[in-house]
Amino acid sequence: MAKKCVHKGCGKEYEDEKEDCVYHPGPPVFHEGQKGWKCCKTRVLTFDEFLTIPPCTTGTHSEVDDTPAPEPKPSAPDVPSDTAVELGSLQESLPAPVPRLPTSQAATPRASTPVPPEEDEDDDPSLEVKEGMTCKRKGCGQKFEGGSRDAESCVHHPGAPVFHEGSKGWSCCKRRVLEFDQFMNIEGCKTKEQHLFVGSGKKTGEEKLETVKHDFYQTATSVIASLYLKKIAKDTAKIDFQSTHVNLDLRTTDSKRYETEFPLYGVIDPAQSKFRILGTKLEMTLVKADGASWPVLRSDDKLTGEILQVGRAGRV
Repeated sequence: MAKKCVHKGCGKEYEDEKEDCVYHPGPPVFHEGQKGWKCCKTRVLTFDEFLTIPPCTTGTHSEVDDTPAPEPKPSAPDVPSDTAVELGSLQESLPAPVPRLPTSQAATPRASTPVPPEEDEDDDPSLEVKEGMTCKRKGCGQKFEGGSRDAESCVHHPGAPVFHEGSKGWSCCKRRVLEFDQFMNIEGCKTKEQHLFVGSGKKTGEEKLETVKHDFYQTATSVIASLYLKKIAKDTAKIDFQSTHVNLDLRTTDSKRYETEFPLYGVIDPAQSKFRILGTKLEMTLVKADGASWPVLRSDDKLTGEILQVGRAGRV
């Protein structure tokens, strides 16, 4: 009988107890607008990006959630009740009271962050829905199993996630919870007749990007390059490694496109090079063909004059 893995980031059904499970062993971390997992370093700003952070640990599936609980905040030490306090000296040490400002001079409260409009999109009947596709609406997650779609019912959240002072919920409904697991299990508040597997398929208003910010670091054998582009659509991304360049065609879920031939400073081994798509960037591991140091990433980048010695040194 199939069991369902409860590890964060996995959630697959399994029968083999020894099957590999890729998951997050740590709890989620939300701090000052940033979102991530305690077990890895990736931090993103939006909830959709948070859900796409790739798991960082490989183990085996489990029916027992062994994610450690968040560390309790240290409480203030208790003051003994029999401690003597001289009220006279305490009053003299306090600063003079600050006069209260008139109402007209009081600070204007911040405007609340605008809530994104509710989703109202349906699948284009002319587009093919492939078996195994997952519904795109938040809180649904149903997969298309083939056959007729007449009996579908999509229960979802049309609004945006709301995290405020420890409580978690959705802008489209009133329920609020404290734990992340409880938030992920909040039942949708709106029902549509069909799921959203492919959407309208419209590409209108696509913004062409001429360049994106990039940086890199290197080892003796590889160059690890980061191209910063948020919300890359994994199912349409094309990354083609060549010995002297990388052909890129990257579309994002917010209608941006970065299509270019990315020239490299050195020669790489295309067969050994690899990539991964994160919430905020494309990360490429470029395996050097000759082991030489790269002073810059792109062949058209301006040389700084700085000498980097990594890997094989020349003879003198």
